[in-house]
Amino acid sequence: MAKLILTEGGEKQEFELAPFNTLGRHPDNTIQILDRIISKEHAQVIRRPDGKYLYRDLGSLNGTYVRGVRVLEHVLEEGDEVVMGSTHLVYLANSETAESLQRVTIAPNSIETMIRLKVDAQTSGDFLPEKQITQVDTLRRDYEKLRIAHELGRVIAGVLDLEQLLPKILDKSFELLPADRGVVLLYDADGHLQPRYVKHKDGRSSGEEIILSKSILAEVEKEKRAVLSSDATMDSRFSGAHSIIMQGIRSTMCVPLLHGPDLLGIMHFDSRIATNAFTDKDLQLFTSIAAQAASAIQNARLVKNIETETKTRAQFQRLLSPNLVEQVVAGKLHLEKGGQLNDVTILISDIRGFTAMSEKKEPAEIVQMLNEYFEIMLDVLFRAQGTFDKYVGDEIMALFGWPVDDKDAPLHAVRCAVEMQRALGEFNRTRLAEGQEAIRIGIGVNTGRVITGGIGTSQTIQYTAIGDAVNTASRICSLAKAGQIILSEHTMNLVQHGVEGVAMPPMRVKGKADELKLYSVSGLIGDSWRPEFTNPM
Repeated sequence: MAKLILTEGGEKQEFELAPFNTLGRHPDNTIQILDRIISKEHAQVIRRPDGKYLYRDLGSLNGTYVRGVRVLEHVLEEGDEVVMGSTHLVYLANSETAESLQRVTIAPNSIETMIRLKVDAQTSGDFLPEKQITQVDTLRRDYEKLRIAHELGRVIAGVLDLEQLLPKILDKSFELLPADRGVVLLYDADGHLQPRYVKHKDGRSSGEEIILSKSILAEVEKEKRAVLSSDATMDSRFSGAHSIIMQGIRSTMCVPLLHGPDLLGIMHFDSRIATNAFTDKDLQLFTSIAAQAASAIQNARLVKNIETETKTRAQFQRLLSPNLVEQVVAGKLHLEKGGQLNDVTILISDIRGFTAMSEKKEPAEIVQMLNEYFEIMLDVLFRAQGTFDKYVGDEIMALFGWPVDDKDAPLHAVRCAVEMQRALGEFNRTRLAEGQEAIRIGIGVNTGRVITGGIGTSQTIQYTAIGDAVNTASRICSLAKAGQIILSEHTMNLVQHGVEGVAMPPMRVKGKADELKLYSVSGLIGDSWRPEFTNPM
């Protein structure tokens, strides 16, 4: 039975698919999803005559994304992740696969590691030079390796989705092995060996438990060697191995998935019927197969990582300075949804007389001017290690001291404001030489405790700051004249060792019961810059 799997807050919810299904927020849907971001009637999932399911978005406001691409219609494939709003669903065409994985456990019981045969995975695939081959058996064995490698390569060529790749590897393995069951185990992000795909020769037995021998797996992990055991139920060496005896296993084979020196995981096969089901030759051959499978698995992971890094870089490259973007991509810096309290310095700049300027120029000219202006301002911002927050029309909002703590954030913000005015002066000289009107900005800077974090949906998340300190910075910016930089009293107290400021008359602003004590920046200590605006009184 095909299913959609919803995992939220550590809890899993399964929805079995009927021939016709509707998804949405409204309770009349066959699958109701309580997510305020999705529409009341968001989508339909319909079974086609060929048995596959067609996902159809019903013109929802926030849309549906499959594999990171917005779709209107999509034929669902095994393992597809469907994203609606902040809800993630995984499609399983054969839900028995997921259920089988839950029935795979690694037995904690101790077991002797006296195994009938070990094969070094690093050297078992070597081919002898033609002049050194003296036996027909050696020639046949090498031919068989080449044939199987060719077959496997043909089957998995171009498959870069791990959820599609693993079934193909086991399917081909079962064509070549007299195995009853097979399991692919891979290491997760925490370095734990986890089952990722299970295959049974007889599908009717897929509901049974599979208990793997911990010590056999440990032998493969430690030595990076393939191991073979036959007649385990009759061998006194396994008298304490409940994981072997209780399942009536007569033959087992475990092969490491090695990519260079790195162990990616293990392939396990067993037989419950045949004595000596797997031969020494099987172990040799499947050591070679495992090497090719490991290479394909590594390629699939690399592609997935590249896709993830590309999305992450695209999301953050206009938010953070380049060095911070690389930290996010590398996983050294985490920006999560939700919020936390932080002391942050907020810088807001605004073009003075922008409305009047817009009325005199064509829209295309205004857009080009803003693009050039924003490019210069953000270059200054990123060099100052500031975080871009948002544009609001011609306004720029930036943060200092988040997402990386910075005890000198207030001073860095004021220096950034000075550099913005300085860079704008250079830009205006070019504009005036071309007969264009100069751009003038006012800047407000305030420091305070705000809530920072990601706000929005999985597709439209915005990293921002919210709080009274942000509102105060906006009010201060509105008071700044062309060429002026105004600081709150709190910010001025934090930067007085490096900034020269002139006290302004207390001012009352909207939303504040008390008048604000403000300072107009007149210069930086040790810097020759002076503002064009010189009369803050």
